[in-house]
Amino acid sequence: MRPVRLVAFVVCLAALLTAQVPKETVLLWPDGAPGAQGTADDDKPSLTIYPAGGPAKTSTGVIVCPGGGYAHLAMDHEGVQIAVWLNNLGISAHVLKYRLGPKYHYPVELWDAQRAIRYVRSRAAEFGIAPDHIGVWGFSAGGHLASTAATHFSHSDSESDPIDRQSDRPDFAILSYPVISMLEPYVHLGSRRNLLGDKPDPTLVQLLSNELQVTAQTPPTFLFHTTEDQVVPVENSIYYYLALRKAGVPVEMHIYQKGQHGVGLAAADPILRTWPDHLAAWLRVQGFR
Repeated sequence: MRPVRLVAFVVCLAALLTAQVPKETVLLWPDGAPGAQGTADDDKPSLTIYPAGGPAKTSTGVIVCPGGGYAHLAMDHEGVQIAVWLNNLGISAHVLKYRLGPKYHYPVELWDAQRAIRYVRSRAAEFGIAPDHIGVWGFSAGGHLASTAATHFSHSDSESDPIDRQSDRPDFAILSYPVISMLEPYVHLGSRRNLLGDKPDPTLVQLLSNELQVTAQTPPTFLFHTTEDQVVPVENSIYYYLALRKAGVPVEMHIYQKGQHGVGLAAADPILRTWPDHLAAWLRVQGFR
């Protein structure tokens, strides 16, 4: 690319990124989250909402779960940048700040994800999206959270909270280099320790090995991983794919040979940056854009 064109590209990209101003950040439980251990910022799960607009706007919304080993959140390249990418497809984005270990353990993180799904569904008409076009997208440990939401959904019969009356089942899932299994040899030990503690209950280890929890009701899923991933072994995605296929769930997987863990959209890599194009095509095939 010529220098003048490169400068123009960078300027346009910067303008695009700064133009994406989130509509609002909301607390999932304004009066205090269940199981909260205090009133600090990390005790308050929230959603930052990036509404899509313009002629390309679709009726789809996505809850984005950044990764970080259940210890921190990669809010930029697995949060804000993802919201911008979704908005450019006309898809509304909702970036989740969920509670983290070692302060919080399961099921608190799942409560936050389920509440986020219910919250977006409860405001679907206001956001201009369809209540049956709400997906989850998770990266790394956020991929584990998203796959947990996709395999452990329930139906609340709450009469007191209108948000909790909504279904928490996502309509589709996108999993990018996800942690799936809590079982050795493919578990990411840091994620397991932060989610389940130093000496996890074997029953919970099985329950949260999501390759074992897939059913025919698990939503359609898109998987992206790299063989070279030295942090979360690619077998996490492979075994989840096989479980989805066995259950008859629509699934597509793209595994690249090269690429380290945590690449996000991989905009700087001429090969890996093609993976979001496959995702965009899959969303169209599934009827979500």
